[in-house]
Amino acid sequence: MKKYVTAAFMGALLAGTAMTTSASAATVGVAMAQFDDNFLTVLRNGMIDYAKTLPNVTLQVEDGANDPNKQLSEIQNFVAAKVDAIVVNPVDTDATAAITKLAADANIPLVYVNRQPVNLDSLPANQAFVASNEKDSGTLETQQVCKDLKAAGKTSASVYVMEGLLNNQSAQQRTQDVKDVLATPDCSFIKIIDTQTANYQRNDAQSLMSNWITAGTPFDGVIANNDEMAIGAIQAIKAAGQDPKALVIGGIDATQDGLAALASGDLKVTVFQDAAGQGKGALDAALALAAGTKVDKEVWVPFQLVTPDNMANFTKKN
Repeated sequence: MKKYVTAAFMGALLAGTAMTTSASAATVGVAMAQFDDNFLTVLRNGMIDYAKTLPNVTLQVEDGANDPNKQLSEIQNFVAAKVDAIVVNPVDTDATAAITKLAADANIPLVYVNRQPVNLDSLPANQAFVASNEKDSGTLETQQVCKDLKAAGKTSASVYVMEGLLNNQSAQQRTQDVKDVLATPDCSFIKIIDTQTANYQRNDAQSLMSNWITAGTPFDGVIANNDEMAIGAIQAIKAAGQDPKALVIGGIDATQDGLAALASGDLKVTVFQDAAGQGKGALDAALALAAGTKVDKEVWVPFQLVTPDNMANFTKKN
């Protein structure tokens, strides 16, 4: 069963369970894909800050350093330590079946957060997934890019697409969203020149954009799977002596750096993904499952479109 909730609603829904669980003390192991990521830092800190408001809840937070084997070892250590629940932001969403089995065999509740596990449909009863529906993220972004290109008078346009980690479900879905929107009659005037991965990283995106610029193909915009890559593209465009404000560049996450780029006019659109809300929701779900309370298998925190017109509403959220 899928349920769309706001983070505030989920917190209220599970607050009683969290308080009950924390009263008897609970240790939650948190396995993050990597610490060196702006969005995931907000998510991680959201969990840490929320845990501080709950009596007798202890988090053990580990950095997977973008290494699936390291993350699997960390989860094995959580199991050996007999933590009360585990929260996982997976490095490799195609490798989550092994993580699920580890937790299930030890009868430890597990919650995946932000990145959708490949085995979502077969999760056991004491496991769940808390995130935002990626079908909405790239769709909102690309629809706005389409509108902006039309508003600029374009009847024929070409764009580059920057994809996140290739082994990551969110990157796969966001890229598919772009293709789906550009296949619609309203936006079919936009053609994709090339799609390549920049691993969700700013530096990788800057290097990739530099290569594309060197190739010399004229382009009207860049559609990136996240703000970090959009910012890397902007930096490369500026380094090449071009003006990003003359292009339509989109990102996702509405990070503080992304919002700053939006305010400057370099970035035209981003999409707010409530990182702290996802972290709080994942911890609530983990504590609820540890207390024996049923939690929906999929809990969605909605994405929200962010443009210069409404960006003031998001400046302090991520």
